Amino acid sequence: MILVTGGAGFIGSYLQGELTRRGLQTVIADRLGAHGKWRNIARHPPVQIVHPGELDAWLATDPPLEMVFHMGAISGTLATDGDHVWRTNVELSLKLWTWCARHRVRFVYASSAATYGDGAGGFDDDPAALPGLEPLNLYGWSKHVFDLRVADMLRRGAPAPPQWAGLKFFNVYGPNEYHKNGMVSVVKVKHDELAAGRPATLFRSAHADLPDGAQQRDFIWVGDCAAVMLWLLDNPAVCGLFNVGTGVARTYLDMAHAVATASNRVCDVAFVDMPDALSAQYQSYTCARTDRLRAAGYAAPFTSLEDGVGRYVRDYLSQANPYH
Repeated sequence: MILVTGGAGFIGSYLQGELTRRGLQTVIADRLGAHGKWRNIARHPPVQIVHPGELDAWLATDPPLEMVFHMGAISGTLATDGDHVWRTNVELSLKLWTWCARHRVRFVYASSAATYGDGAGGFDDDPAALPGLEPLNLYGWSKHVFDLRVADMLRRGAPAPPQWAGLKFFNVYGPNEYHKNGMVSVVKVKHDELAAGRPATLFRSAHADLPDGAQQRDFIWVGDCAAVMLWLLDNPAVCGLFNVGTGVARTYLDMAHAVATASNRVCDVAFVDMPDALSAQYQSYTCARTDRLRAAGYAAPFTSLEDGVGRYVRDYLSQANPYH
């Protein structure tokens, strides 16, 4: 049996669907709420849903878990409630790490490329580089804190799960993200704008030497994220902190053109000023270094932006039921 925290969320529900398709029993820890989040798991219901407030009591029953995929988090980059973010993103993660170490259960958790801040220090996922990182927002900082805690526990020889991995996800897009509202991927936002007959709006560049639309991101198809996690499931000897991105940075204009092509629409682009709340924490460039993941043995190719966007539009956004 496998526990997926955040298993009704974006990446978590996609992963949970893939695990279910393998014939594995899954339990998710999440809130379904009242806004249709249940649709993320409608095609692959778990054997049990545990409310996050009841997770401690459920774990106290010593469930026969093989692995925990800890995808649950307060993931909004504009989150401001520090106490709530700390309890969810740091304390809960530490609690699960400790439980998995004690019960010899494998543990994979979601970190984030937001830990790299403005990227000035590079995107090196070697734990030795952690002390030099300066995240720009509360969410990124909370993920960074747990990465640091893991590195410290390992350095001190504290008990650890028999397998552990932290995954620094870059700019993920794909189905089952529809509940995220303002945090939905820019791919989905541009699709909706073009589908409504409006231009694709992109932020003007905040740097004089960077043209509008030339800001770059490492956009990664959610299926590739799930593939990395399934590979970890199949390779219990692999441990470490790993970037999960394609290793290729693409511009926002590239992304807008890919969405337009997949939607059979003309790519009309309009540039707008960036909101003040976002400008102080905006990353103009992200690109995963993937050499450590490759060195660990992950050999599958990553989906190109054009192929991933095409699949998203064709197989999901254009369908009556756009869920995975």
